[in-house]
Amino acid sequence: MEVPRSAIPTPPTEQVLPGLWSIPVPIPNNPLGHTNVYAFETDRGPVLIDAGWDDDTSWNSLVDGMALAGYRVDDCYGVLVTHMHPDHHGLSARIHAASGSWIAMHPKDAAMIPKMGGSDHARSDFVDEVAAMLLDAGASEDEIVVRTRPSGKSRPRMIEPDRELSDGQRVDVPGWRVDAVWTPGHSPGHTCFRVPDHALLLAGDHILPTITPHIAISRADRHGDPLGDFIASLHKVNQPDVAWVLPAHEHRFEHLDHRVREIVAHHEAHLESLLTELSSGPKTLWDLAKSLAWNRPWGELDQMMHRAAVNETAAHLRHLVRRERIARIKGLKPITFELAQQTP
Repeated sequence: MEVPRSAIPTPPTEQVLPGLWSIPVPIPNNPLGHTNVYAFETDRGPVLIDAGWDDDTSWNSLVDGMALAGYRVDDCYGVLVTHMHPDHHGLSARIHAASGSWIAMHPKDAAMIPKMGGSDHARSDFVDEVAAMLLDAGASEDEIVVRTRPSGKSRPRMIEPDRELSDGQRVDVPGWRVDAVWTPGHSPGHTCFRVPDHALLLAGDHILPTITPHIAISRADRHGDPLGDFIASLHKVNQPDVAWVLPAHEHRFEHLDHRVREIVAHHEAHLESLLTELSSGPKTLWDLAKSLAWNRPWGELDQMMHRAAVNETAAHLRHLVRRERIARIKGLKPITFELAQQTP
């Protein structure tokens, strides 16, 4: 996990190649700045890759960007969602209401949507669970400032998709060959899209040019290995016929193989740091997260980033458990890990 230090400048809407547009949609009050929404021109109307954050400013930017490409949002034929996070899926409901477009997503992410927004009860359960998780990790009550009840306006419920994406599927983009590639890690159902005739990979959040995507234990798959899945997914998309990567944030880039090696090295360094920390004795999940090198000192991270850091540390520890390098001490709270006993 890398924490952006400042907002990324929003680029203009531009034509990536004939028939394919990049439309930056702002994410309000977020250092990532914007989500790159991509629009394929087809004879049935544009097909979008992602939708952007559900906000009036974001919506107006999408409307304006579509106009520059020669379309209205009402013209959309479909939306291919890389994953269910609100900065990617948030505007899907408005697009569907305006155009009647279909919405497609991998079923593993579709299953998570009911907990991502909507009722106060669902949101309350979520924030209560976050507070409990931090206490279980070893944080003191003084270190937790997460609200235990929602306040203010409820976040709009995100729409559930009416189509499913599967690995290797040729998706419905008339006149184009676009293949879905299931790339779990950043989310359980994260999906990239290959455009082999143009040597493109539309990568969502799977591979970004300078930021390392957040990898965390999923509440929907408590026994999985998201870091292991993520690394395997990096190698899966790292094909020599990809000339350009079109990510959902920052800017498009070349040299996919180099970037994959950088990201893998970043995670391997975190794994080695955790092993070194545990070599002096058992440690709590909270203390292990504090020991890692983030791109700001621990004390400068806000509570949201502390939560993200603990979740990402947990994913790394899960991966080490799966590799039988460490073990969780059963029955002990807060959650504590130690080096695995080596069999003679």
